[in-house]
Amino acid sequence: MSMPFIDLAAQQRRIRDKIDAAIAKVLDSGAYVMGPQVREFEAKLAEFGQAKLALSCANGTDAIVLPLMAWGVRRGDAVFCPSFTFAATPEVVPWVDATPVFVDVLPDTFNLDPAKLDAAIAAVKAEGRLTPKVVIAVDLFGQPADYPAIKAICDREGLKLISDSAQGFGCTLDGKHPLHWADVATTSFFPAKPLGCYGDGGAVLTNDATLWDLMDSYRVHGKAVGPDLAGKTFDHDPKYLNTRIGMNSRLDTIQAAILIEKLALFAEEIELRQVVANRYAEGLKGAVIATPAVIDGGVSVWAQYVIEHENRDGLAAHLKTQGIPTAVYYPVPMHLQAPYAHFPRGAGGLPVTEAKAETVLALPMHPYLGEADQQKIIEAIRAFNG
Repeated sequence: MSMPFIDLAAQQRRIRDKIDAAIAKVLDSGAYVMGPQVREFEAKLAEFGQAKLALSCANGTDAIVLPLMAWGVRRGDAVFCPSFTFAATPEVVPWVDATPVFVDVLPDTFNLDPAKLDAAIAAVKAEGRLTPKVVIAVDLFGQPADYPAIKAICDREGLKLISDSAQGFGCTLDGKHPLHWADVATTSFFPAKPLGCYGDGGAVLTNDATLWDLMDSYRVHGKAVGPDLAGKTFDHDPKYLNTRIGMNSRLDTIQAAILIEKLALFAEEIELRQVVANRYAEGLKGAVIATPAVIDGGVSVWAQYVIEHENRDGLAAHLKTQGIPTAVYYPVPMHLQAPYAHFPRGAGGLPVTEAKAETVLALPMHPYLGEADQQKIIEAIRAFNG
């Protein structure tokens, strides 16, 4: 019988009574959209992420596009991001008619390479066709990008910085969350994420109240917000006064209620994930090309535990026969996929990204992975001689 890749049921068993009570409270209230639990969750999320403010939304993809919309990113603007990521990262850039520029990653952490970012910005400026505006750094597989180095480049070039922490919310670098360096940090509450709901959802964390107001407007059909109404008289519900073209990206109240309960044990689950990761690292020494390296001073939330193996596909097939599920993140980098192939690539191409796509393999990873099951995985890997 196959073991779960991510065991969502184990966590649910711990807090099912609290989840049921939270959902029942929402059902009884009738406030199913933007109910009081949404603001309660936003406040608690901001506190956890060392932010002044958090803005919830419908999913992690919308979370990335909302700041781009609020900053007025548009045609002719360049947004730099890795290609070794999920589609949501570059996908939102053409939504605002801007151009993603793909940048290679570091060979050890798989996160954005600051030196390659610097070179990509210089190349775009030299060409003169696009104007550099934003960098999206991805906290891939749960660990923070090299924010001090990336932030220094952004400050020098006058660029905004987004931390795409869909996989990495809760990660820290020298005790600080990514928002310490980024203009915004975004995350996803897709069920498989370290902090996931039972549907879909996302959020943007920021310290900028004016930006929060603008994103609040964009997430609800471009509604009028405080600054729009200053000095004006409007007798009707301001949601019927639309001051910009927006979208519909609200977090359901039931999901907010569920996330409140999940956030309460999130810090403990991050610690449990460290235990699982450490067991993998110790047990797989010498059996694979590499186990994950974490940036100095970094704490990963281990959204995935990704090893490298020279016969990745053979190993995956072998593990499947043992009832052990695996996954490949990501078999085809974004810059090699048809909709994205025409967008610019950093100077020198993306050789690290393309090489890693051939060797990476994610193993079962969640806070409740038992020692016996994990030992079975380790032994199966060590027994593979293909």
